[in-house]
Amino acid sequence: MKSLLNIIKGITFSAIILGAITSCMARKEYERPKNVVDEKLFRTDMLPSDSATIANVSWKEIFTDPILQGHISKALENNLDIRIALESINSAEAYLKQSKAAYQPTLSIGPNYTFQTQSINTQFGQIIGERRYVNQFDITGSITWEADIWGKLRAQEKAQLATYLGTVAAHKAVKSSLVASIASAYYQLLTFDAQKKIITETIAVREKNLETTKALKASGTLTEVAVQQSEALVFNAKSLLIDIDTQIQLLENTMSLLMGESSHTIERSTLEGQNLPIDLKLGYPSQLLANRPDVMRAEYNLMNAFELTNAAKAQFYPTLKLTGTGGLQSVDIDHLFSVNSLFANVVAGLAQPILNKRTIKTNYDVSLANQETAYLNFRKTVLTAGKEVSDAIRVFSVQDSFIDLKQKELDAYKKSVDYSQELVNYGMANYLEVLNASVNSLNAELNISNAQYSKMKAAVELYQALGGGWK
Repeated sequence: MKSLLNIIKGITFSAIILGAITSCMARKEYERPKNVVDEKLFRTDMLPSDSATIANVSWKEIFTDPILQGHISKALENNLDIRIALESINSAEAYLKQSKAAYQPTLSIGPNYTFQTQSINTQFGQIIGERRYVNQFDITGSITWEADIWGKLRAQEKAQLATYLGTVAAHKAVKSSLVASIASAYYQLLTFDAQKKIITETIAVREKNLETTKALKASGTLTEVAVQQSEALVFNAKSLLIDIDTQIQLLENTMSLLMGESSHTIERSTLEGQNLPIDLKLGYPSQLLANRPDVMRAEYNLMNAFELTNAAKAQFYPTLKLTGTGGLQSVDIDHLFSVNSLFANVVAGLAQPILNKRTIKTNYDVSLANQETAYLNFRKTVLTAGKEVSDAIRVFSVQDSFIDLKQKELDAYKKSVDYSQELVNYGMANYLEVLNASVNSLNAELNISNAQYSKMKAAVELYQALGGGWK
């Protein structure tokens, strides 16, 4: 018993010494690549630089329509992609816990029964001269511990931590994208409602003009050609109404899916009642690293590849393992729990890989290639983020001027319709001029509503491009 205690003390002492050695080992720590974010990443020539950014503002302060807020809240609660992302986080968390447990020894214990008989035709059997039967009973426990001398286990733990943080960032990205998708779809729905109203009013006006045209034909002022052209305009507007109704229903189905529900009619307000309090506070490009979930995930992927390279490099060096086995062993079950049945075995092994069919070198080369790929993806993600911000800034900043010009265009077309209709009534103009003016007027009015939607959509995209929506 005393010798067994000495063995246990020896193992404990060795573990402490090796633990101290491990903690003192220097290893490469991850550092963010320099100049990965250029301060000229955004095209903001017309905008002042400011450390504040709208990305830090909650989506509830950006999308103030209470009905829209209700839809977003429901989507965040029920969306299936959000729930899938949460399950990915749970899975990564389990692997992270497993990587933390790699420092602990492996312990197993259990009873065993062995029956053995020797062949008489072997050399040993010939010496004995007869067949013998042996029964052996034992209760054996074994413990194995690997010393993390070169930081392999530490690197694997950090790699798994990066994977876990990457899944958290992915969840944030899904949330940000979902908020933006719901808001954009909602504003598109309001735009369709406004266009449906425009088309419905246009149908009424064109049907009235058709009656006027028929009367002018009866009086000999116009021909049947004008009547048919007027009727074609009515049919055209009615077909536009069918198309807009279809687009509304398809968009409602899409929003229902985003909210994790069966397709149904979507409650909404009006386009005129919308007010997006978007202040163009872009912050600095470097803030994308802390606000854009996809940029964060790309860097976590780089961190994961970096740590896996550390782990692959550590495979070139010796591995130190301590293995201990002990328990009770007896050929007679009645004496199994006797002091004389105790046994113990302790092995300290240092294994240096020499020839292993180039497996370690291949793994290391692959890890280096994966690390470079992760860096390039990180850089590409940052550049893409800068492009998206620049695109959204451009579209958002010019929409007011664009809408103003389109409004003036519409006013001119409306006057053209009135003047040409009056001239036709007096036989002083061709009715084709009325038709062209009517078509142009409708298109201009629809273009204005599209421009209003483009402005709101650009505001949503700018908010998302800067990393907003998940906070």
